[in-house]
Amino acid sequence: MSLPVHLTFLGGLGEIGRNCAALEVDGRIVILDCGQLFPDDLPGVDAVLPDFTWIRERSTSIEGCIITHAHEDHIGALPQLLQEFSFPVYGSAFTVGMIRGKLKSSGVSEPDFIIVQDYDQLAIGPFQCEFLPVTHSTPSGLMTIFDTPQGLIVHSSDFKLDPAPIDNRLTDLARLEELSVDPGIRLLLADSTNADSPGFSASESEVGPAIQQVFEENGEQRIIVGVFSSHIHRIQQIADSADMTGRKLVVLGPSLIRNFSLARELGLLKISDTLLEGEENLKSLQPNEVCVICTGSQGEERAALSLMAQGRHRALTVAASDTIVFSSHPIPGNESAVFRLHNKLSLQGARLVHSRQLGIHTTGHGKADELRSLHDASNPEFFIPVHGEYAHLAAHYRLALDRGMSSDRLLLCTDGDRVLLNDSGLSRTDRVSSEYVMIDSAGVVVSEPLLEERKRLSEEGFVLVKVKIDSKRNCLFESPFVETRGWIEPEERNMWCVEIADEVEKVLSQALNGKKYSEKELTRLIRKTTGHLVGNRTRRRPALVPIVEIC
Repeated sequence: MSLPVHLTFLGGLGEIGRNCAALEVDGRIVILDCGQLFPDDLPGVDAVLPDFTWIRERSTSIEGCIITHAHEDHIGALPQLLQEFSFPVYGSAFTVGMIRGKLKSSGVSEPDFIIVQDYDQLAIGPFQCEFLPVTHSTPSGLMTIFDTPQGLIVHSSDFKLDPAPIDNRLTDLARLEELSVDPGIRLLLADSTNADSPGFSASESEVGPAIQQVFEENGEQRIIVGVFSSHIHRIQQIADSADMTGRKLVVLGPSLIRNFSLARELGLLKISDTLLEGEENLKSLQPNEVCVICTGSQGEERAALSLMAQGRHRALTVAASDTIVFSSHPIPGNESAVFRLHNKLSLQGARLVHSRQLGIHTTGHGKADELRSLHDASNPEFFIPVHGEYAHLAAHYRLALDRGMSSDRLLLCTDGDRVLLNDSGLSRTDRVSSEYVMIDSAGVVVSEPLLEERKRLSEEGFVLVKVKIDSKRNCLFESPFVETRGWIEPEERNMWCVEIADEVEKVLSQALNGKKYSEKELTRLIRKTTGHLVGNRTRRRPALVPIVEIC
């Protein structure tokens, strides 16, 4: 009998974000990606991470971490994990460069980095790994082939089948087909993000002419383009259009500047120094002489476009003669923030161009027909859909069924599932924690109770009641102090503060009457009194904050 392989899914199955899985043979573990989820309606939360408890309990068994590409949903949680543990990190030169930048800004020491080239074959712990190129919306993505005691396990990474990528780096299905014939592929783990979208995705090279059209139609306007800071191929096409129309290129936003410099150093961006202009010279350039590329196309509060919309950007003030291009689709969950940003920029008179009007964006994830091609090339014995909302996973599951795979060779998993691949086949075993680990901008964990309290305060407001008790006479030392915000109109606030103070004073005076009460009992009584008064009169439930001082 061959040694079994365990797979543990810590994130990325049932959501777009916090992708993280672990492969284990004979107690030795390789982590596959370590990403974050961008929070949606979580006040004071900067990022959502996988729960690393399972990894923490096995930290001495970690052989390394493979990072498939440089998007935040695959690298964003690494600083937190590397603060606790040290292990080698494997990735392409661009991916490693992006991670280095994150670790430096987080103050986290660098691990041992192993740069991976296309078609490299490396032993990582108990696995012999081969890395194949895939096309995606950031450079140098890698498909990973794990040679295990249970046969080959293929992880597609995020990919598409672009016939004409900007860097001519194609997803190599031919090599996958070779492996499917000899020795055969036992298990496929594949990107599901666009499994419910029919057909094929548009090539990135089709975006270039649409961008050029924007430049030609707005010859007298200043052009400002919002992009993902890691979308180097898109940046190249914007730069090419600026060059062809005689414009200087100005780069705004720390992450974009960092990634721009890294890509030029690695030869992934081919842009002459003569095309570039510093932000300090923006005001001296005529509108038709400049193209600005910047961060913030997803409505991020601290990014360049949002600062422009608020009139707070140090180098650029939006004018009515500006054309602002959103060269991206809103990420699921970001739609409201993006549309609010659209409105703010429109109010300043700018003309907006976005992907609903013109083909200035294309996805980096293969659609249904591309996924069928992946399945045809790999012809796996077993299949688990990964990377996507649950609806995406389910659509990919159905796609595999429609292609002819029997249901006993498919598993539809979610975050926290542990899977066993052994001589008998593929099965789900136990579960580990799939809980969200929420952190703020300082990297401090935000607990569920704290988050609920923040939500309550933001939605219902609060009433604070502070009382001092004379411990010797068992009576109120002075009248209660009351402060309140967020649940009553400002002009009624003083009236309510007086009324609440009077009611609390009356109830406490009657209750005390020479009797001793603990701080806990008095706190409960204040909460009950205030809650009844406010709730019965207004049917509202502000957060109640009783404070008892016993003097």
